[in-house]
Amino acid sequence: SLLQLVYPYDFRLTEKEKTSICYLSFPDSYSGGLGDTQFSFRLRQSGGQRTAHYEDGGEYNREAPLTLQRESAHYFGYVYFRQVKDSSMKRGYFQKSLVLVSRLPYVNLFQSLLQLIAPEYFDKLEPCLEAVCNEIDQWPPPVPGQTLNLPVMGVVIQVRIPSRVDKPGSSPVKQFNQENLLPAPLVLPSIHELDLFRCFQPVLIHVQMLWELMLLGEPVVVMAPSPTVSSELVLALTSCLAPLRYCCDYRPYFTIHDSEFKEYTTRTQAPPNIVVGVTNPFFIKTLQHWPHILRVGELRMSGDLPKQVKVKKLAKLKTLDTKPGIYTSYKTFLHKDKTLIKRLLKGIQRKRPSEVQSALLRRHLLELTQSFIIPLEHYIASLMPLQRAITPWKNPPQIRPFRQEDFMKTLEHAGPQLTCVLKGDWLGLYR
Repeated sequence: SLLQLVYPYDFRLTEKEKTSICYLSFPDSYSGGLGDTQFSFRLRQSGGQRTAHYEDGGEYNREAPLTLQRESAHYFGYVYFRQVKDSSMKRGYFQKSLVLVSRLPYVNLFQSLLQLIAPEYFDKLEPCLEAVCNEIDQWPPPVPGQTLNLPVMGVVIQVRIPSRVDKPGSSPVKQFNQENLLPAPLVLPSIHELDLFRCFQPVLIHVQMLWELMLLGEPVVVMAPSPTVSSELVLALTSCLAPLRYCCDYRPYFTIHDSEFKEYTTRTQAPPNIVVGVTNPFFIKTLQHWPHILRVGELRMSGDLPKQVKVKKLAKLKTLDTKPGIYTSYKTFLHKDKTLIKRLLKGIQRKRPSEVQSALLRRHLLELTQSFIIPLEHYIASLMPLQRAITPWKNPPQIRPFRQEDFMKTLEHAGPQLTCVLKGDWLGLYR
């Protein structure tokens, strides 16, 4: 599979990056699925110009939420792959991918953009891309807090770029048209938020465990039947800690051709702190020494609670047709939140829209993260010098050192129990 076209022409990729992008743009396990699929990947930048292209990144990053900052050492790839029967082709199939490469994690915006461009591109090829690139070149830069109207191919996409000062957990500001745009704009409720409820359906009863694994930066493999499921689930996992940024590495879709393959599959050292999404059954053998493996089937939205995967011992992970499950010996510190599960179940019975279910899930995760962080913030604030000790005529005062045992003592009276109903071994989790 070759890179046939790169637009704009002046966009420089190293040979290694080109090869990686080619491999990551195609589903790597044979899927008889015909038609169109979309998924995403994340790629380590190899050498060359480090963001010389984006000198304005500093200002954007200062105002954007931590989770939406522009990456300096990675690219995101957003893929639209088409496979249809075609007798004129040697293999009997037409297989092609259109990939959008960006440093911004705007998964909804870019996948929606591809839904507009890709079908046209497969039809009209090069001239179509040239026209689209010219239009995108005219788009205003993403300014946190602003609502942008982005014209492309006769459609105007309207999005609001989130800002660091937005209240966490508040719903995106309703977008209003100052100008009466004709045709009516395609309004995206969010540039990046996934349908968390759909992504987490098979593991709803284990959300607590997954949140803890993310918080602790544990190595996790997601084994899925398709790049679409693997990339959505990995992105859903890494968004669990919002408003904190997930600071370890993550690969929404990873193949055996990746340049980091050896680094991740070696048994001579512990697995790296990374969440990696794979689809090739070969990985069951090569990654069975990893401590946490989440195996899922196709994600479907059904009327009742989708079958929940079970937690199983890692030793059971021997065969290639491994059943869906979470293969780990991890014991959660906090107890399951039964009320959350009940509310989501009730939502399924009442046919509550998926975005409402997702908002419930997101709020629950946000409250968990905030309950964990607030005691740390209070303790660190108590180590700070007093305002009156700071004067221009003296040396700057020192911050007192962080002492784990002192911090643990504060948890008795000012711990997560003040803001969170969840019981469990919070101290163990902090340690």
